[in-house]
Amino acid sequence: MLTAIAFPAIDPVLVEIGPFAIRWYALAYVVGILLGWFYMRALVHDDRLWDGTPRPGIADVDDFVLWATLGVVVGGRLGYVLFYNPAYFLAHPAEILVVWQGGMSFHGGFVGVLLAMILFARRRGLSTLTLFDLSGAAAPIGLFFGRLANFVNGELWGRPADVPWAMVFPAAGPEPRHPSQLYEAALEGLVLFLVLRLLTHRFGRLARPGFVGGAFAAGYALARITAEFFRMPDLHIGFLAFGLTMGMVLSLPMLAVGILLMVLARRPAAGAAAR
Repeated sequence: MLTAIAFPAIDPVLVEIGPFAIRWYALAYVVGILLGWFYMRALVHDDRLWDGTPRPGIADVDDFVLWATLGVVVGGRLGYVLFYNPAYFLAHPAEILVVWQGGMSFHGGFVGVLLAMILFARRRGLSTLTLFDLSGAAAPIGLFFGRLANFVNGELWGRPADVPWAMVFPAAGPEPRHPSQLYEAALEGLVLFLVLRLLTHRFGRLARPGFVGGAFAAGYALARITAEFFRMPDLHIGFLAFGLTMGMVLSLPMLAVGILLMVLARRPAAGAAAR
């Protein structure tokens, strides 16, 4: 077997001053949200991308970021509790609030943002589909930094492997494993971002409300399902029927909904905004 690459021992705490600590995991969320916010503002500001399609204003984007952040945090945590470890948190309910120790579900965060999006759009009289397009176009930025933080924490490691770049993760035993966190950072972050940028900037799909959001949902689902073939499932869940993992099962509805949104996406009638 080839010699495995040593896992870089990176302290998960970036800065610690007395009881106050800044972790790489938290910093990844902050950077992802800030860059995603700036990117959404840039998309809204560029008239060439919309071809006259109604869209939120800069102030709407600024206000929506707070709603989306709450959706990510609350939905992500509740999703992890319900999808991945309900028995444990039923026995230890106080630990549901201990989010700084990790334990977030993308699919739960996705549902949380969708709910925030619907409520915000209704309150402001905006198109929910267009808001989904903007959020979907920016989401891979946060996913990229989030997966890098998973790697720094040495969590969500891959299956045993003998590839030259396999790593021995300290908490995963002596076997070399796929650095699946980096695979996900590449697929869910970089590749998906570039695909969506082509759709927005080259093919003008922001003019068809729902298309870019649908492409994000379908693209994420495909990227996640692919990465799950290299990622080790949670030990307390293991493999499900037919060798599927929980990540695969939760991604299949996203794939179906994403494809449906792309198929149904149309340019809005003159003077009307798609809801």
